[in-house]
Amino acid sequence: MRPFPITGRPQLRLLPLVLAAVLAMPCGFAAAEPTHALAMQGEAAMPADFDHFPFVDPDAPQGGTMRYGVFGTFDNLNPIIVRGAMTTARGIWFDPEFGNLVFEPLMQRSPDEAFTLYGLLAETVETDDARSFVEFTLNEKARFSDGKPVRVEDVLFTTEMMKIPGVVRPQYTNWLSKVDRIEKVGERGVRFTFNDEADRELPLLLAGLPVLPEHGFDRATFERTTLEPVIGSGPYVIDRVEPGRRIVYRKNPDYWAKDLPAKRGTDNYDGIVIEYFRDANTQFEAFQKGLFYVLAEGNPRRWETVYDFPAVQDGRVIKETFQTGRPAGTYGFFFNTRRPVFADRDVRAALSLLFDFEWVNQNLYYGGYKRISGYFANSELSSVGRPASDAEKALLAPFPEAVTPDVMAGEWQPPVSDGSGSDRRLMRQAVDALQAAGFTFSGGRMIGADGNPLRFEILTQNADQQRIALGYARTLSRVGVDAEVRQVDDAQYQLRKQSFDYDMLIAPFNGTLSPGAEQRGRWGSVSAEAPGSFNYAGVASPAADAMIDAMTSARTREAFVTAVRAYDRVLISGQYLVPLFYLGEQRLARWSFVKHPDVIPLTGYHLPAFWMDPATD
Repeated sequence: MRPFPITGRPQLRLLPLVLAAVLAMPCGFAAAEPTHALAMQGEAAMPADFDHFPFVDPDAPQGGTMRYGVFGTFDNLNPIIVRGAMTTARGIWFDPEFGNLVFEPLMQRSPDEAFTLYGLLAETVETDDARSFVEFTLNEKARFSDGKPVRVEDVLFTTEMMKIPGVVRPQYTNWLSKVDRIEKVGERGVRFTFNDEADRELPLLLAGLPVLPEHGFDRATFERTTLEPVIGSGPYVIDRVEPGRRIVYRKNPDYWAKDLPAKRGTDNYDGIVIEYFRDANTQFEAFQKGLFYVLAEGNPRRWETVYDFPAVQDGRVIKETFQTGRPAGTYGFFFNTRRPVFADRDVRAALSLLFDFEWVNQNLYYGGYKRISGYFANSELSSVGRPASDAEKALLAPFPEAVTPDVMAGEWQPPVSDGSGSDRRLMRQAVDALQAAGFTFSGGRMIGADGNPLRFEILTQNADQQRIALGYARTLSRVGVDAEVRQVDDAQYQLRKQSFDYDMLIAPFNGTLSPGAEQRGRWGSVSAEAPGSFNYAGVASPAADAMIDAMTSARTREAFVTAVRAYDRVLISGQYLVPLFYLGEQRLARWSFVKHPDVIPLTGYHLPAFWMDPATD
């Protein structure tokens, strides 16, 4: 074929100049380039040639057996299915404390940045300015623990399983519903091309997906729970399983990624044992005896009163506090708005007045807690105490009823009692609000317009939750509200939580510096009726959905903070929970032979970077 002539008609002679101009356009059409990292906003903190993260010791001693102790039980080793989702063994995948011991993601999230991921199974990532696609190139050295290479076909198998509604955790199905097609590119590349529902966070969410070996699972039985050791690409293999009691991990001596920058200085033990305990007292007694080696303590009363055993006194156990840049998170009594008793926002607001934080904090916790105010307390993302900006008002304008005037003006605060446990002023406000909502106080009971008493059950998981709930129930009873506190075993609790079979429960959400698509699983309409989701309150609010969309599509930090604050106002105004409290710092007790780096990352201590004193096993 002859080359196209550029002589002749004048318009054809201009073609090279036009093409050059198009290619030089400084817009979103610029060609994408593969890179070592991907950040939600801005640039990654670590350069392409970084050697290790700053919060690890790259020369940390290796060896020894770490023993962890956790509360609860387990009966499943498949980490992504709905069945058994609440009772999957710790450490298998996406464990906020212990890391990913067995399964690994395409890219590794850094706990020292708001939301940035670095190469792991994928050595590079590529996307465009519009984030209309993401392409990962697998590391040619990546191997599963049986020695077989990690292939693009394994990524395709994992995503195929994740697309099946009702089989895997809802967030995976939701993310992949925004993908138009998934293609193999060359030998080691996999490209996800997005549809119109995608947002700017989606490339990072897909980068965090685990990769399961196609040869390690049977499609026909994939949805079933299993206790057979599974094959992964992570630093550890499952050595022994004692259902509900113990899981033992053994270091893979041939672990493929031990020298990668994102992994250096971590995974320092030859073995990891995770012991399960059915109650907190037994767990603590086991820690005292040295049956496991680190214990995170979230109860100020216990921190002040029970950590006086001999090993603490003679220095064999060290009590440590760590500062963190993470927001306070969410912890409270969740109203199940699917139940008629909690369908009215005004009723929920009235009941929220009756939790006496000041009394609980002083009498049960030595004044060690701070009251949660909003959903992003202790951070710049919080709307509390800040009037809504013009940009926030513009976002919220289509939803004029979604935010109450006091929240919009930045004047809302959680109620403050006199600390007596029976503050008459707050009780009067609650009674007035309930009467305005159609209730009457008769014969010592709060009676609804339908003639039924205001009654509900508070589901609790452990003795500490029960103690808080009983204090709340006592105050409620003083205004004629009948709240029954029911503590159940862990298996029943998880089953009821997963199927939304409760009126009210106590639950936490970790704080995050980069809230995004996971908020749909907590507060989005898409998860309100999805079994196994974290939408405990049953929230189905168009305003909340729109603010999540704004958060995940923000291109600048300023636009992101604006969207999160507007979202915070929507949730506060919805009265979806009775806010409880948080610690301003992390508290960890450890046996002295467990060591850690001097530098602590932004989100707090990082257990995968700890190590064992070489003189101790």
